[in-house]
Amino acid sequence: MKRLAFFLIILQIVSACTDKTTEKKLVPVNPAYERAYAFRDSGIADSAFINFDNAKDFFLQIGDSLGVGKCLLNMAIIAGDKSDNLGSQELSLNAQKYFNASKKKHHVYISSNNNNLGIVTYRLHDNVNALRFYNIAIQYSQSAAETKMYLNNIGTIYRENNQYPKAIKIFSQALAGKTVYPKEYARTLCNLAITKWEANPAYNAVPQMQRALQIRTQQKDQLGLNASYYHFATYYEKSSPALALKYAQKMYAVAQLNQRADDQLLALQKIIKLSPDETSKRYFNIYTVKEDSLTTVNNASKNQFALIRYEVEKKEADNLLMQKDNQNKQYQIILLAAGLLITIVGGLFVYRRRRQKIALNAQTAIRENQLRTSKKVHDVVANGLYQVMTEIENKPGIDRDYVLDKIEDLYEKSRDISYEKPLSGGQPYHQLVSELLSSFASEQTKVLIAGNSAELWDKVTDPVRYELLQILQELMINMKKHSGAGNAVVRFEREGSMVKIFYTDNGKGMEKEAKFNNGLRNTGNRIDSIGGGITFDSIPGRGLKIEIFFPVP
Repeated sequence: MKRLAFFLIILQIVSACTDKTTEKKLVPVNPAYERAYAFRDSGIADSAFINFDNAKDFFLQIGDSLGVGKCLLNMAIIAGDKSDNLGSQELSLNAQKYFNASKKKHHVYISSNNNNLGIVTYRLHDNVNALRFYNIAIQYSQSAAETKMYLNNIGTIYRENNQYPKAIKIFSQALAGKTVYPKEYARTLCNLAITKWEANPAYNAVPQMQRALQIRTQQKDQLGLNASYYHFATYYEKSSPALALKYAQKMYAVAQLNQRADDQLLALQKIIKLSPDETSKRYFNIYTVKEDSLTTVNNASKNQFALIRYEVEKKEADNLLMQKDNQNKQYQIILLAAGLLITIVGGLFVYRRRRQKIALNAQTAIRENQLRTSKKVHDVVANGLYQVMTEIENKPGIDRDYVLDKIEDLYEKSRDISYEKPLSGGQPYHQLVSELLSSFASEQTKVLIAGNSAELWDKVTDPVRYELLQILQELMINMKKHSGAGNAVVRFEREGSMVKIFYTDNGKGMEKEAKFNNGLRNTGNRIDSIGGGITFDSIPGRGLKIEIFFPVP
């Protein structure tokens, strides 16, 4: 407010000294806006975000809606780059309110904002709305180059949905006409070539892919080179595995140079699949370490940026309270002097309580998010990796493609640990259960399964099925790690509206005063969540018996 008042005084002095016939409209200077762009171009995301927020407040004070919208748009893009997709979506939707479609100069920002909404919505696995936002971006696009970029994004969604004719049509449309940006042209050309090959394996995509690679090499487009090498590795995977391995190794080298962990994991997946057994095991160990590191870094980055967004929102809440307090003071001066003291005390009390509540809610939300993330990392990533390692250890001749599918599934889950991948619709549930239990069998431990029929699971819902797989996995991991059992039996049966699972092993059992680890505590919580129960019967040195039961419709 002080800066604004000072500026208005200077403006009045200048206006008084200017001839009336040569009056000029002065545009208020917004220093925070300039600083925000400087920080953004220097890659200092948190400082850029905070300065865009300060600049937005200034634009609000002077009634510049376009300025407000531009600040919110930049904040949304920064949030998306920091993997805060929900936060980015919220900021972009808020920015929409400040853009006016009837004003031509707003169109470029409307287009960019809808493109950002398309990107973050796509990352949140909502392809239908992502397509809608991309089409709106095209509607307000101000240049052919922008339109081509948005078309490329649309084509990528159609390709991922296996809608190859639509994808090919869109990519071809994006390639038509004059080329402005060589990097974007190479990206579209490579996408078109690989899509045509996926639609028709007899199609020779090499000339177009080589042309895209040549352009990316000339442009020193490291991210583009990474994509080209990945597409070549995919293209030659069956026809020339040795050549495919060569391209996968090139991709890994470029990804390491760029310090892009996601791309390194993709390259390692290809290398593991295409390498000889001994080399494959070495790369699998590298993959495991890098995946765990990526999960930790991504979660830390999300939490750090969530704290930055909390501080910004807290500041805005404080400003609103201060504005309200100032208004109250003006009314109090007009009314009675005695009312002034009462209102100030009341305002301060509300302000402090509100501030405490905001801080408490934010701390609670962050703590709950960390607990959920820790639980998901244990259940999805740690237990999943343990199961894969157990299968590799106990089954030397295990099918490599099966192992790689498992690794890819864990990779996708670890990239966005809050996203729960649904159970596969193509494999019967009783087979999933059998495969899970059998994966823990070895030469030292036999696992017997009884009663696991398809009919048993007919009326069990998908959420309950998911929880049961995690429960059974935790029990088998506990058996493998701690029991020393030679035999384990898992029996399933249905009694009326109740499904019962009986687990028995001949291991060392549990001590009466044994403390449950995180895995078994999670198991108890999961059983509670499906309305079931669990009982333990164990004598140290004489094995363990567990009964699990839950209701079905």
